[in-house]
Amino acid sequence: MSEKNMTYQALKEECYEANMQLPKLGLVLFTFGNVSAVDRANGVFAIKPSGVPYEFLKPSDIVICDFDAKIVEGEMRPSSDTKTHALLYKTWDSIGGIAHTHSTHAVAWSQAGMDIPIFGTTHADHTHRDIPCAPVLTDEMIQGDYEHETGHQIFNCFAEKELIHTEMEMVLLQNHGPFTWGKNAEKAVYNSAVLEELARMAYLTLQINPDTERIKDTLRLKHYERKHGKNAYYGQGC
Repeated sequence: MSEKNMTYQALKEECYEANMQLPKLGLVLFTFGNVSAVDRANGVFAIKPSGVPYEFLKPSDIVICDFDAKIVEGEMRPSSDTKTHALLYKTWDSIGGIAHTHSTHAVAWSQAGMDIPIFGTTHADHTHRDIPCAPVLTDEMIQGDYEHETGHQIFNCFAEKELIHTEMEMVLLQNHGPFTWGKNAEKAVYNSAVLEELARMAYLTLQINPDTERIKDTLRLKHYERKHGKNAYYGQGC
């Protein structure tokens, strides 16, 4: 086996393991969702093949694509969301993994076309802003290069709301569902699980008290900064 193929094998294994976390965490049903993992050195990423049930998925099924969404290695058709992953990798060169699910509560907020409001410290521990819901794509975007335009709609949303993708590692697409990313595929999946829980908490909060106000700024920033700020002191460090 060549050195490059060995590199791809490791990348496929990483991608496979991350994908298999989705059903374990209750984030997907059947074939809903996908995870990808990037190899910046070789300019490629690995992604789940389209429509393959998780119980039948094997590392050898994982497809390798370049940043133009062209297949580099693999016998199966890659995820239908491959062009979205490719554009995110091509544009945001700091991310190492992307996850897309149709988890129940995150999708509910997406279908409502609403940002997930920041009500408490659990939310603030992960991001200090409302989780954005990008507006539904225009007819021209949908009828054109849909998956590619989905990536552009994420960028448009972040620009309009003045969000930084390294601080907000998650987004909803109206009428569609969530995308998350991180330093690697494992972190992208972690963020998907966090997003689903934050969506569930916010939904329950509004059921209990529809007039709930967002968390006060001092508490919001305290929780975010102690975990992510320059003087962070959460955890055990490096």
